[in-house]
Amino acid sequence: MLPREEALTLLRTHVKNEKMIAHSLASEVVMKVLAVHLGRNAESWALAGLLHDLDVEATNADPYTHGPEGARWLAGMGVDADIADAIGMHNEVATGKERTTEFQHALAAGETITGLIMATALVYPDKKIASVKPKSVVKRMKEKAFAASVKRENILECEIIGIPIDEFAAIAIAAMVTIADEIGL
Repeated sequence: MLPREEALTLLRTHVKNEKMIAHSLASEVVMKVLAVHLGRNAESWALAGLLHDLDVEATNADPYTHGPEGARWLAGMGVDADIADAIGMHNEVATGKERTTEFQHALAAGETITGLIMATALVYPDKKIASVKPKSVVKRMKEKAFAASVKRENILECEIIGIPIDEFAAIAIAAMVTIADEIGL
């Protein structure tokens, strides 16, 4: 398993946009909490959350290469196949394949909801994650204008892994509050 400090160095080497790094840190903590909630390997799930956008700048976030390219990089470094596979599948547009594992569904949902929560926090006057309520996240998810930047289908994958959307939003918000200062929200 790639140690967290090495993974963070790797992320910072390839991703220069601080908002993307904040999103990765938020995804890391959300995935860790989801793993604990579901009784899964928290270290593996957190690492996938941290590194899921490793290739986003190198690929210009191209939906057809983003994800699979990062998975190839990580597999070449000896990162566990399950982690690389989940990262490769977090953006299913690139592969044309459906997600088949709980880990794949969780990463797609977990990293997507972090972006939605961060965006929701930014519309509040105090710009704090602690101000975000699960009901606001669910409402925002359903807004047509917002769907262009966040795929509802990805967030709804939380239900595939057995967590209702409002509970999922509450779990993710609570996890993100723990690192709000670190990510500037």
